[in-house]
Amino acid sequence: MIYATLAVEFFKIGLFAIGGGLVTVPFLFDLAGKYGWFSVSDLADMIAVSESTPGPLGVNMATYVGYDVAGIGGGIAATLGLVMPSIIIIILLSRFLKKFSCDLRVQDVLRGIRPAVLALILTAGLEVGKMAVGNWKQAGIFVVFFAAIHYWKKSPILYIVSAAVLGVALKL
Repeated sequence: MIYATLAVEFFKIGLFAIGGGLVTVPFLFDLAGKYGWFSVSDLADMIAVSESTPGPLGVNMATYVGYDVAGIGGGIAATLGLVMPSIIIIILLSRFLKKFSCDLRVQDVLRGIRPAVLALILTAGLEVGKMAVGNWKQAGIFVVFFAAIHYWKKSPILYIVSAAVLGVALKL
């Protein structure tokens, strides 16, 4: 039963997570409240692990939650649930792409979806920011790294490793 629940819940997330992995975060907040599979503070850890492992964020988060809730079978069920809407939609759209790609109504629908996707991504970013910046030390690190990333265009790996070292040194 838990496998079906995971698959259905992540299918719904996959169906409406247009715009990438961060769009799944608001849906995961809802799951945290609905099922109690994880806490909101656990979500911050899940995002960190999912961002630091290879692969798309949404898929990594689904696998993480599914595995945490129901082991390997749960990870598979949640991941398949998340990606299945995309697979179905791609198969259906590929049949009609040439026919509808120039249709003004289709273009209008896509233009209408963009602001909603942006709102979901901004909401996720704000929620993650609230979880990540819990005290003055963390806020200071955020400001320093934000400025460094903005002014010195170095490899993201440098900033990630530097932040990790700093977090360990400051016992965050």
